[in-house]
Formats: sequence, C-alpha cells, structure tokens
Amino acid sequence: MVADIGGTNIRLAIASPSDVITDIATYQCAKFANLIDVIRLYIMEKQLEGKTINACLAIACPVDDDYISMTNLPWQFSQKDLKEQLKLNTLTLINDYTAIALAIPYLSDSQKVKIGAGEAVSNKAISVCGPGTGLGVATLVPLDNKWHCISGEGGHVDFAPVDELEVKVFSYIYAYKKRVSYEQLLSGYGLEQIYQALVKITNEGKSNNFVAGDLSAEIISTNAINGDCILCKQALEFFCKVLGSFAGNLALTANSLGGVYIAGGIVPRFIDFIEKSGFRERFETKGRLSSLTQQTPTYVITETQPGLLGAAAYLNQL
Repeated sequence: MVADIGGTNIRLAIASPSDVITDIATYQCAKFANLIDVIRLYIMEKQLEGKTINACLAIACPVDDDYISMTNLPWQFSQKDLKEQLKLNTLTLINDYTAIALAIPYLSDSQKVKIGAGEAVSNKAISVCGPGTGLGVATLVPLDNKWHCISGEGGHVDFAPVDELEVKVFSYIYAYKKRVSYEQLLSGYGLEQIYQALVKITNEGKSNNFVAGDLSAEIISTNAINGDCILCKQALEFFCKVLGSFAGNLALTANSLGGVYIAGGIVPRFIDFIEKSGFRERFETKGRLSSLTQQTPTYVITETQPGLLGAAAYLNQL
C-alpha cells in the first residue's frame, strides 16, 4: 500500500512489484481528524483487512523522527503507534518530495513537458520543486547504479527579490510576516499574496483605486489565462518569474545537469502560460554561472500521481 499525503488531499493506492499503481482513492484531508482514520477507511473499502500489508507513505513534512507533526495540517502521530494500530507488516515514511523525485526516472515524454532549451546529462543530479499547498523540494543523485534522494525543506529558504517590483512585493509581505520565504510566494497562498500586493502597489498615489476582492489562487490563475484581469495576469507572470529564479538556484546548488522538474498541483494547470512567461529567462540568468543553467533542461511534470509512483519505487527497492 502506498500513499501520497499532501496538505490538501491524501491519495492511497496498491502497488505491484513492477510499480503498477491500482485502486487509487483520493480523500480530502480536512474531512478527517487524523491520518489513521483515512487509512482505516481505505483498508475497509478495498477489503484489505487481515492481509499482509507493507506500506510506504509519502508525506508533506520531515520524517526523521518517530513523532510526526505535519507542516500544513494539524495531524500528529507516532510512526510506531500507526504501524501497530493498523497491524501493518512494515511501515516506511518518506518525504512527499522524496517520492516525487524518485518517480522522475520512470517518467515518459508523455508524462512531462519541456520548458525552454537545455539537454539532460545522464547520471547527473536531478532536482524537483513544486508549488502547491506549500513548496516542496528534493534532489536525486546517482550512486552505485541507484538513485538516492536528498530531501529537505528548501521551500523555506529566504526569498531574494531581484528587481524593483519584487522588492515592493517583498516589503508588502514583510510588513506582516517578518520573514519571507520562497514558499510565501511559490504556493497557492503565495499567488494570492502576490496578487494582493500588486493591488496595493497599483493603487498607491492614485485617487481612483483599482477595486478588487480577495481572489483565490484558482480564480487568479483562471483570470490570467483567460485575459480577464490585467492584475491577475501580472500576478501569474510574477509567480512564474520567481519560480524561474528559485528553480535556477536549485540547479546551481545541486549542479542539476540531469534537469530541474516542476511538480505540484499549480503549474500543470497553465503550461502554455509558463512557456510564454519569463520563467526560463529567469532560470538561465545567473551571472557568471549562466552557462550552467542554460544547458540545464527544465520540465513540468504532468503525470497526475508522481507521489504514488515514487512511493512504489521506494517500497519495491526496499
């Protein structure tokens, strides 16, 4: 049994020894008080009671300690207690972006879209980042003919504005956040904050203010794609540029000549938009080290269940 547990949804499935995923079920996290209730429901629905179950759960938080406290959910539990209460044969928890990273070597051309130039170099590091409820980050490195994942909390590194408008947006968020990480911009909530900042910046010094309500990330991106709102389009373009800068930073940090991949639930919704945006230009613009990012390819993952695929690959490797 494999799971991909995010801040919004949890997906559970059964994986074969050849990494074929079946019996996928998706549940909304907010409807459950804790993780064990969701897994118990899945086991009951799929009639798995009494069977020998080896489980790998990919989860959106650090997993180094027995006690787990999720970053974007009020779920807390002990790995040992979870295994005992569910009567699992084995239980392995991995970071959700470890799972997504491990899925990348298995992706076909139909499961990803290349953005811009660059060609992947075999047996070189691969990095992945993904704006969603939060901002996940991981890197794959080849070692002994296997892929090993270095996971972490790279989405929480300090945001570094690179032009005047980004400084203004930073100042807007900093006024009430006091620390601005990249996740504060590269997430669903981040896109909403970008839009709100642009509304305020646009209205500064004007008698006829731009009137706009608090729009959700989904509405902002939809309005931007459809051309229904100038500020929504500006906000999404801003988002793509910052994502390009962040992804380029990953490429420099890990020497990711195998490619930098964009995952998460946001970007796959507007691939045409990001292709025409300043994403790739920002990715490549790294001063004296621009030659490295120029040769590094970037992709958007379009596979709908990379977390489950990666959890299966991890479990089968064990």
